[in-house]
Amino acid sequence: MSSSSNDRYLGRREFLRLGALTATSAGVSGAALGQNTVPEAAPPATAAAASPASRVLGRTGLKVNVIGIGTLQITEPALIQAAMDMGVNYIDTARVYINGRSEETVGKAVQGRRDKVFISTKTPPNTKTKQGVVENVEKSLKAIGTDYIDVLELHQFNDASLVLNAELREALTELRKAGKIRFVGFTTHKNQADVLNAVADDPDKFFDVAMLAYNFQSGQDVKDAIARVAKNGVGVVAMKTQNGGHKAEALGGISPHQASLKWVLQDPNITCAVPGMVDLVQIRENVEVMNSLKLTRVDEQILERYAEAIKPVYCGLCGKCEPGCPLGVQVSTVNRSLMYAEGYGDMALARETYHGIPSGASAITCGDCADCTAKCVRGLDIAAKMRQARELLG
Repeated sequence: MSSSSNDRYLGRREFLRLGALTATSAGVSGAALGQNTVPEAAPPATAAAASPASRVLGRTGLKVNVIGIGTLQITEPALIQAAMDMGVNYIDTARVYINGRSEETVGKAVQGRRDKVFISTKTPPNTKTKQGVVENVEKSLKAIGTDYIDVLELHQFNDASLVLNAELREALTELRKAGKIRFVGFTTHKNQADVLNAVADDPDKFFDVAMLAYNFQSGQDVKDAIARVAKNGVGVVAMKTQNGGHKAEALGGISPHQASLKWVLQDPNITCAVPGMVDLVQIRENVEVMNSLKLTRVDEQILERYAEAIKPVYCGLCGKCEPGCPLGVQVSTVNRSLMYAEGYGDMALARETYHGIPSGASAITCGDCADCTAKCVRGLDIAAKMRQARELLG
């Protein structure tokens, strides 16, 4: 995001007026639709992108529209179908989302239209053996009701050493030869620059797709690493683009979400973004970005004010604080769990993520510490966040 001097700022009234136009341009009241609900009447045709912006997903050659859909919280096939009707052709799911129900929902949504979309799914995070990968892919194929997966991603590569894991590569190679997966990828939430650089340095160029957390507060090291893997033919998909989806009352009702997506898509090395969506309001708002990717001065102001509003609670998930913890607490995963509760408003997902942290690495471990030695590069009060997690999620 480019910096703006104070004398270039719009007045507060004009900022709110213009921003409100952006926030309501979808034409549907936020109160009109509940989470995972679809109205009886179909959304008007004007909601669809007239000519959706698209990019090629690296060496895969897949032509992907720049806004995809993340299905982490979706339980209604009709919502995915509505997104498809509006121009979305990349659907992201995972074996672990909603205990497998997400893949089943995707399968129902694409019946009769499988050849019109690209589907990516992920193995569970703890899948680190050949047998585990193969078994989970078979389960995914059955759940989705398809003969092939377009992009199979190994989930949560948070350690660069996993990039060269021979057993995992063997599993993916065999699945690809069998025609069960077309392309191979991975996701990463922390130590992202290290993981991406390891992929860029891989002489075999094994991975086709990288999916990572990327938004307007991401560091330059991540941006540079994205450029490196993209130069090597890796297609890059951005998740966590909305900075946790936190409510920002300080913006006076203005939504920061279109501006957030536009910022991400200013980077030509990003093929598409896959924000999570739970209702037609969010789908319509996000899809509109495909009609115009230009990041305006109003967008920049919205993001700057949004960043200030969420500064006390937002964790960048970089993991740079964790070496400072002598007890090995997975601070970034704890904070991601809190993000699901505070931003997404999904306590079930928050608790599931939190209780998936290995024993001894959750916030319970640091309960007796007199002082927290883990330091956040953004100035977040880590000790306070860990106390909050213990109280809310423990």
